[in-house]
Amino acid sequence: MGYEFQVTIDSGSPHTQAKWWAEALGWRVEPSDEDFIRGLVAAGHAREDDTEVFEGRLVWRVGAAISDPDNPARPRVLFQRVPEGKTVKNRMHLDIRAGDDSEAVVARLEAAGAAVLHRGRQGPFEWITMADPEGNEFCVG
Repeated sequence: MGYEFQVTIDSGSPHTQAKWWAEALGWRVEPSDEDFIRGLVAAGHAREDDTEVFEGRLVWRVGAAISDPDNPARPRVLFQRVPEGKTVKNRMHLDIRAGDDSEAVVARLEAAGAAVLHRGRQGPFEWITMADPEGNEFCVG
């Protein structure tokens, strides 16, 4: 029997990263249940400093997740807050399979704050390695 999994990405600003990646992938940021959060704080199960307001909504400070609303079986991506910044190359990264739309996707992501790091080719395969706004590498191909 195999296991389900989610992809977790360390982040300095998880809600900003979740919003950026949701737009990049055409996914959605999973909604925050403000009443639930307030209830846990009021009952003493969480502290006010466990929360923050992001774009006018009360959210958990520790992270934010995105998922594909059209394909709920796909793994979700969780962005979790960490105190340290990224210092070395990622050992694992996401590949966006854009096919014939790769150049248009790269242009759109550059306009949204990503950077092209390099272009690669091996045999019939071509890809563009990019970095998201926090410097995490990913490929478009």
